[in-house]
Amino acid sequence: YIPSYLLEGQPCAVCGDKATGYHYHCITCEGCKGFFRRTIQKSLHVMYVCKFSETCTVDRINRNQCQECRFKKCLAVGMVTDLVLDDRKRVAKRRLIEENRERRRQQQRLAQRESSTMSGDAWGVPSPEEWALIQNVTEAHTSSNAQGGDWRHKRKFLVQLGGGGRGGRISWWLKPCASRRVHAAAKPPDGVGRPSAQNGEMVDLAAFSLFTSIITPAITRVVDFAKKLTGFLELPCEDQIILLKGCCMEIMSLRAAVRYDADSDTLTLNGEVAVRRQQLKHGGLGDISDSIFELGRSLVSFELDDTEVALLQAVLLVSSDRAGLSRPDKVDWMQERYLLAFERYVQRRKHSMPFFWPKLLMKVTDLRLISVSHTDRFLKMKVECPSELFPPLFLEVFED
Repeated sequence: YIPSYLLEGQPCAVCGDKATGYHYHCITCEGCKGFFRRTIQKSLHVMYVCKFSETCTVDRINRNQCQECRFKKCLAVGMVTDLVLDDRKRVAKRRLIEENRERRRQQQRLAQRESSTMSGDAWGVPSPEEWALIQNVTEAHTSSNAQGGDWRHKRKFLVQLGGGGRGGRISWWLKPCASRRVHAAAKPPDGVGRPSAQNGEMVDLAAFSLFTSIITPAITRVVDFAKKLTGFLELPCEDQIILLKGCCMEIMSLRAAVRYDADSDTLTLNGEVAVRRQQLKHGGLGDISDSIFELGRSLVSFELDDTEVALLQAVLLVSSDRAGLSRPDKVDWMQERYLLAFERYVQRRKHSMPFFWPKLLMKVTDLRLISVSHTDRFLKMKVECPSELFPPLFLEVFED
């Protein structure tokens, strides 16, 4: 960032390098600014000694050769020692700057809300800008959602877990205690298919393999959805990765939950395979399957359309509270836009459910809890199960 008051290519008053701003009462480069600050903060100038009778030339090439001559030139061109803050004052100044930034952000959000309110009518009709955002999100969802609205006709029901032939079913047993050993059995003990407090928890390898093969393209579709959202690719690459890893399980769970079929009591995964609760449980998800099924049942009464599902996914994606973000302010701004457009769209739909909007937002918390439980579950399975069971993309997304 170069301040507007600087002329293009304006040189540092100390060494002649390209200046970056007005530092300690003088226009200097970053190098001389840092040198002057360190010198004063650590009282280093009392130790500086020139070896050449204090006649050294200070320029960009040799500015580091003589500290005494460089410091004296800093003073000569007008840099002021009293403007260098100690640690306590510097922390206080940074806190004040951050508070001012947050105040400006809040003012911008308020102005945006007022502008949005004025551009839409009293019934909550989205503004033209919000309609454009809604259309973008909806298209991103429909183009990255397997089978679209035809999933009921194209789904295949998973009838049986495992191979079941003469060799029986092959399973891994997760031990419930501190032991990390894994037991494989060509013929599982009596009670296979049910959790056992004594023997641990059964994971059916055939089902687990099927579900992970479904998850891999499902993850890819979540990435495709994110890339098509306006502004997402403008975020720093590291932030894009953090957001995708944080929301992936949440969005996949949501996409499965909205394909809950009450008649057959199944979820359709990736628009392809309809599974029952116990099948999903023994395929690796354990008790998390209960949470996803309950979410699916609860969402039936919401009667969400594709646009509402798409906007809910966008809100999950751009969550500014993900740990490690370098630009949480920009992510927060994006989420604000989606939430405003989402709320107006919901108002326009005029759902009959009382308190529809706050109830729908509570589903974000449910999806977050599912994701946290899945992380714990994955860490346990990664320790206890062979690594070759997990596809590379699965590991890349869900490993820390």
